[in-house]
Amino acid sequence: MQKKKAQPMRKCTGCNEMKEKRELVRIVRDPEGNISVDLTGKKSGRGAYICRDKKCLNAAKRAKRLDRAFECTVPDEVYERLEGELSE
Repeated sequence: MQKKKAQPMRKCTGCNEMKEKRELVRIVRDPEGNISVDLTGKKSGRGAYICRDKKCLNAAKRAKRLDRAFECTVPDEVYERLEGELSE
């Protein structure tokens, strides 16, 4: 009998639900302070996870959860860029 491989769990910053890592999109702040979407999950830097849903992104923006996760102020241009990349 084969055992199921455990999947890493992460919390969405928008809805605060624990989900499997592969279901979420990683947003990363690199050492230079640039914030971008990390579709590979391998970029270096501080990461935060969010569902592939605009509602979760809007909830995170409204509550400034990404600001707290990255310990800096996230500009509106970054949210607009993230919204465009999540809709693709």
